[in-house]
Amino acid sequence: MYKILLSTITTALLLTTANAKDDHGHDAHKHGDHTKKAAVHWGYGKDAGPLKWGDLKSEYFMCKEGKNQSPINITSAYEVEKKPLKINHKAGGEEVIFNGHAVQVNYKAGSSIDVDGHVFELKQFHFHNPSENTIDGKSFPMEAHFVHADKDGNLAVLGLMFVEGEANAELAKLIEVLPKKAGEKNKLKTVADSNGLLPKEKDYYRFTGSLTTPPCSEGVIWAVFKKPVSASKEQLEAIASVLGHANNRPTQPINARIIGEID
Repeated sequence: MYKILLSTITTALLLTTANAKDDHGHDAHKHGDHTKKAAVHWGYGKDAGPLKWGDLKSEYFMCKEGKNQSPINITSAYEVEKKPLKINHKAGGEEVIFNGHAVQVNYKAGSSIDVDGHVFELKQFHFHNPSENTIDGKSFPMEAHFVHADKDGNLAVLGLMFVEGEANAELAKLIEVLPKKAGEKNKLKTVADSNGLLPKEKDYYRFTGSLTTPPCSEGVIWAVFKKPVSASKEQLEAIASVLGHANNRPTQPINARIIGEID
């Protein structure tokens, strides 16, 4: 069954793969022949954090003016008919990178999801510590975003929550070669399989939202799994320690969006 939430939910969508120096560097740009001023880059601190994103660059205007922004707090829902999500993922994670904003695993072609007959290919997945989306006000220690794109560049993101518990075998593969600085990229010793991360029960919440990072573009299809998966305390801390601080955008107003709950 597909339950629709009348208040709008916007969920966290994925970091696009960005050049670490452009997004997180500190290069100075010339203004005239002898005056230099440090460039302002978006981040999660006080001066260039989520509350400031919309003012950093004109192309980030949706971060403060958008009406269907992510992430959101997912709450009550109503029943309606909807097709289940078709996931066709294979082993394909070949490298892990720290792009300056999150730990990310880049994926080779060949894995996809089918949303109402429309195919989106898996490009990468990355992590937010703590979770960006919340469920009934509950925050989780970590959330993974599996970012998919169709041939025209339209995006669909799967959101997966983690709770502290047993160690996760798939996470162990990337933690073994975690990068330590922005821009560092390491090859995985064993190819990662996203299926090893996904929950056995595929019930999920579905809604439209945005990127959860600048430029906060809207029109993103979100599917957040209802059931979390476990990771050990050490694994959660290892991934969080790469960035050194939280990398979650605060939840955004639901406004008039429709949220579906598919069982």
